[in-house]
Amino acid sequence: MAAVAHEAHGHHDSHGHHDHGHHEESFVSKYIFSQDHKMIGKQFLMTAVFMGVVAMLLSILFRIQLAWPGESSNFLSFFLGEQWAPGGVLKEDMYLGLVTIHGTIMVFFLLTGGLSGTFSNLLIPLQIGARDMASGFLNMLSYWFFFLSSILMLASLFVESGPAMAGWTIYPPLSALPQAVSGSGLGMTLWLFSMAIFIASSLIGSLNYIVTVINLRTKGMSMTRLPLTIWAFFVTAILGVLSFPVLLSAALLLIMDRLAGTSFYLSDIIVGGEMLTNQGGSPILFQHLFWFLGHPEVYIVLLPALGLSSEIISTNSRKPIFGYRAMIGSILAIGFLSFIVWGHHMFITGMNPFLGSVFVFTTLLIAIPSAVKVFNYLTTIWRGSLVLTPAMLFALGLVSTFITGGVTGIILADSALDIAIHDTYFVVAHFHIVMGMSAVFGMFAGVYHWFPKMYGRMMNMRLGYAHFWITIIGAYGVFFPMHFVGIAGAPRRYYDYSVYGEFDANSLDMMMDLNQVITMFAILAALGQILFLFNFFYSIYRGPRAPLNPWNSNTLEWTTPVEHVHGNWPGELPTVHRWPYDYSKPGSDVDFIPQTVPLAEGEEEH
Repeated sequence: MAAVAHEAHGHHDSHGHHDHGHHEESFVSKYIFSQDHKMIGKQFLMTAVFMGVVAMLLSILFRIQLAWPGESSNFLSFFLGEQWAPGGVLKEDMYLGLVTIHGTIMVFFLLTGGLSGTFSNLLIPLQIGARDMASGFLNMLSYWFFFLSSILMLASLFVESGPAMAGWTIYPPLSALPQAVSGSGLGMTLWLFSMAIFIASSLIGSLNYIVTVINLRTKGMSMTRLPLTIWAFFVTAILGVLSFPVLLSAALLLIMDRLAGTSFYLSDIIVGGEMLTNQGGSPILFQHLFWFLGHPEVYIVLLPALGLSSEIISTNSRKPIFGYRAMIGSILAIGFLSFIVWGHHMFITGMNPFLGSVFVFTTLLIAIPSAVKVFNYLTTIWRGSLVLTPAMLFALGLVSTFITGGVTGIILADSALDIAIHDTYFVVAHFHIVMGMSAVFGMFAGVYHWFPKMYGRMMNMRLGYAHFWITIIGAYGVFFPMHFVGIAGAPRRYYDYSVYGEFDANSLDMMMDLNQVITMFAILAALGQILFLFNFFYSIYRGPRAPLNPWNSNTLEWTTPVEHVHGNWPGELPTVHRWPYDYSKPGSDVDFIPQTVPLAEGEEEH
């Protein structure tokens, strides 16, 4: 296989560094029509970071409303104006709009684009020893589709009737009927078109990643010598190719329901005392189609973060990763199981109890490969010579949040318990800790670790430490209390709890007090990100120059020159002789042995 892979490289080698090496590129060819995977990775990162900042700002706006309902705020009126925050008080419709766009941007644009888009692009060719992606042109298209869908999503915020307001899950009939809420007009249509373009971007990117990993590995790079990062990106890309088309079909049918008068999701609906003509559709069909992507999406976001942290934890523990093959097995098992658990989002839809019990079983089953990953991380750290870089701290933060979020996942997987706490803040707490915190921590870890590779400079460590501690305290301060708000019975997506008579006075007081605490922590965590943004952009231009291999790491990307060369390696491609985790090998004089070093006489491969 490796020989085939090497031959497949032939054409890359022939034109590799000679054509592209040293001529000056114009702005247009360097940034707009760039087909260099490193540049495209950086473009994905910049766009994702910008979208993340927007989504974070939106969350602060609606958190202010939840903490101090009905009170006037200059902050709200500054950002939203009189139309959506008259007298500095957020309007009910806009509250739903902010929640919807915040969720959509975070899940798809920050996490999917920032993890898969950035790091798959940056690391796959570098870590497998390839000149570039299988198709540079498709790679470029994938980014520009992503950029276009980001623009459309942001544009929907400025529509007169407001952005989409049906929650990030956009359940019909709220999203299918333009007359349902003000945001179900043009804002909703833009949301759907934005998502359709985003899915096209993801599919093109994912197919490219799969082909690159299978066909373009360098000589000696067998599948069992791949770093775990590449395995994670590979399986993530397969998940994307299998699940995103289902969301696309759901979105297209919804577009047809809205614009072409069909009834895929609509049936027997009365609006304003009038019976609509729609018959025969089922809103439950939409839920099935949505969650068939929606649950693999959790792992499309999580697996890259887990892959990055595997690499970072092993490098900074100065130990081989514990249970390398078990880790590959757990990535494959998570990938497979993620497709057969979507029904746990739908226990209260009137699902057949037997079918519900099947989904309970499969959901609890996914805890096993997840636990394998956690135990292997802990065993890798155990008695290691830990180097606590900011990247390592964020990777350890990921292990912590993955455990805390996973425990509540077991509660929600049980249909009997889930029925009681479904759609309360308990669910919000669970998925924010697992998806939000874990994936974002993985992304930060990746940025701190591979920044020298991206920009040839080092980030400031002290600012990195401060950023970590503010972020982890702020994030736990936001999402941990939400469990208690949820258990008290507070439903999600409510604008103001004080108007409902169902809550007794004690529960209501607790909810209001906790909501204030949560909002305070949310503002703290948001301010902490300013440190990161400053450190990131300052270091690009003014950071100290990076050495060739700042972390003493074994993988191939640290053998490429610090200055970017189109084609990655000047001269021949490296040949791989060993797996990527030969740290502190018994009998060796050195602390790390890169993959390109041949095995010594009598030396066994791990």
